[in-house]
Amino acid sequence: MRKLAPRVYNAVIDAPFGKVGIVTSADGVREIHYLPASTPGVAPDSALAELASAQIARYLDDASASFDLPLASPGTAFQRRVWDGICSIGAGAVLTYGELAQRVGSISARAVGQACGSNYLPIVIPCHRVVAASGIGGFNHHGGDGFFRDVKRWLLAHEGVRIR
Repeated sequence: MRKLAPRVYNAVIDAPFGKVGIVTSADGVREIHYLPASTPGVAPDSALAELASAQIARYLDDASASFDLPLASPGTAFQRRVWDGICSIGAGAVLTYGELAQRVGSISARAVGQACGSNYLPIVIPCHRVVAASGIGGFNHHGGDGFFRDVKRWLLAHEGVRIR
């Protein structure tokens, strides 16, 4: 697993696969990170961190739960177009990188994959619903098996999707 630089989280909540770290700003939820179970929990330190924590916890209990959070994520115009396309994929459904590329008007499945990996708000922008044509694909700019791929498998299984 890639080592993350120390971060100050506005909340760190338990998840079935480890922990979820939440970073907020005055503009909205800025980042969400998948963290190992050994990461210490952090009680929400603001109303927005509490709201984000509650909505993520609700999704972790019920895959059909939706999100209504102010988002303050950076990104290029292309990344935002891909992220908007990802948000149109319903719980329990998946698209391949190529299918999403067609949907957002891109000629490159690889570019879509890079935009998926650069998603600052996984779960809320459900990039786990984008898979490779030949299987589960990478996750969070991580290929191969390991923690992040296990998180993607859990999220997909939570929504009723089974992919090798």
